[in-house]
Amino acid sequence: MKSAVVLLPGLNRDRDMIAALTKISGSAPVTVWQTDTEIPDVDLIVVPGGFSFGDYLRCGAIAARSPIMRAVAEKAKKGVAVLGVCNGFQILCEAGLLPGALMRNTSLKFVCREVKLQVANASTRFTNAYTQGQIIRCPVAHHDGNYFADPETLARIEGEGHVAFRYAEGTNPNGAINDIAGIVSAEGNVLGLMPHPENLIEPEHGGTDGRGIFESALGLSPHGLAA
Repeated sequence: MKSAVVLLPGLNRDRDMIAALTKISGSAPVTVWQTDTEIPDVDLIVVPGGFSFGDYLRCGAIAARSPIMRAVAEKAKKGVAVLGVCNGFQILCEAGLLPGALMRNTSLKFVCREVKLQVANASTRFTNAYTQGQIIRCPVAHHDGNYFADPETLARIEGEGHVAFRYAEGTNPNGAINDIAGIVSAEGNVLGLMPHPENLIEPEHGGTDGRGIFESALGLSPHGLAA
């Protein structure tokens, strides 16, 4: 299965993401730069975390207007799986590929620790390696992870099962509404997630809880849906 990783100035989790995709898929992902206008044929596109363009204006606001993100949007419209992690989630929201926004943590502090996530919908393209309601561990590292959506949008994503992950067991690190940690698009092929599953994919990391997201997206789980 082929994958691609988007590179943007200020991102700092691209190497972690490349390493995770290489280990899980068996082949290194291609990398595409901010000024690229095309993306090769792949099964999964990942926008990793960090601080794209220094988080100026708003987190992800400048990155969302880069030429490469127009190419990502075109691929998403064609049904290619797209995953945005942390700053990548912020970028996908700013680019209009996902609803809502990521605001400053309610503590007004950068948070870096492990949290627990509940699989809110195990039937998505990114979660079918898990079971419904399963609790997994995952690290977070962000300053603006407080997910918010207006009441109408929130009712829609909740009612249509677009919440993929929630912070569980009182570990919500940022005040996100309804404990939302990750959502999928209405079409089901775009996932935005604040925690970093790429940092918990092998025993040497202390666990493999994050691996299922990539196995699901790449069609490598027993119930996986190939892109």
